[in-house]
Amino acid sequence: MKRDNQSSLSEFLLLGLPICPEQQGIYYALFLGIYLTTVLENLFIILLIRLDSRLHTPMYFFLSHLALTDISFSSVTAPKMLMNMQMQNQSISYAGCISQVYFFLFFGGIDSFLLTSMAYDRYVAICYPLHYTTIMSRSLCFLLVIMSWVLSFASALLHTLLLACLSFCGDNTIPHFFCDLSALLKLSSSDTSTNKLAILIVGVMVITLPFICILVSYGCIGSTILRVPSTKGICKALSTCGSHLSVVSLYYGAIIGLYFFPSFRNSNDKDVIVAILYTVVTPMLNPFIYSLRNRDMKGALGNILKRRTFSPYCALNLDRCCDLFCLIRC
Repeated sequence: MKRDNQSSLSEFLLLGLPICPEQQGIYYALFLGIYLTTVLENLFIILLIRLDSRLHTPMYFFLSHLALTDISFSSVTAPKMLMNMQMQNQSISYAGCISQVYFFLFFGGIDSFLLTSMAYDRYVAICYPLHYTTIMSRSLCFLLVIMSWVLSFASALLHTLLLACLSFCGDNTIPHFFCDLSALLKLSSSDTSTNKLAILIVGVMVITLPFICILVSYGCIGSTILRVPSTKGICKALSTCGSHLSVVSLYYGAIIGLYFFPSFRNSNDKDVIVAILYTVVTPMLNPFIYSLRNRDMKGALGNILKRRTFSPYCALNLDRCCDLFCLIRC
């Protein structure tokens, strides 16, 4: 592929978050805390799943990959955003910007496919419990994860190659805290119709179809749950599914509203706020929603504490320790 014209821009200028200079310090501490929390709690989940053999099940297999992806997804944008908040120079090189777009789309796509795989796993576990081990075999789990990585790699590479073909000869100011694909298309002096068509087609396959599959899976789960005679079981299952759906809706709703309905957007500030939700907030919420309130995870932590001969008091009062951790994190 060739670019229409050789780009004359060697760097872009990121305007960052729409906040007052006097509040930079407060927001810097806030987002630094969110980012560190995201990294630590996801690493904590990966470590627990790795060390406890009882967590070597399909659900936790997907969860460990989701945790790794959330760390990577958040790390694509958050460190650069935090660095720019502390520096006067908010520029990013052309190569750095293109690379950021690629990894952002890559890990974002993996996140989408993994959430779909986890929804399917819960669907099989609740709707077909007697056939769960047969359906969710080791080979199927590996296949779903591999397909998530391959499809995300292909979609991100397509968008990156099409973006690299464009020329940027005018304004180099990006009204965002990272190199957003739609913002870059607005800056290009080339014809972007092919890029926009690719966003629509690939977006349907990577975002819309997985989102529909998740909704169908949880719809079937809800239908099955309502047929359960136990009121306590219904409340517990609905609570779990509701919390999962809230994170899924936040993630997909923000992305679909931001990229699929640009005509409804009239403010760059709103775009940045919505982007914060799915790039910074959602990766922090996923571990808490999917695992930190899970009894299996608490049991795994208890076994590790006993095995490593940590404090007996903490091991005997594990539920209190985990609940206290959740309260502090919130």
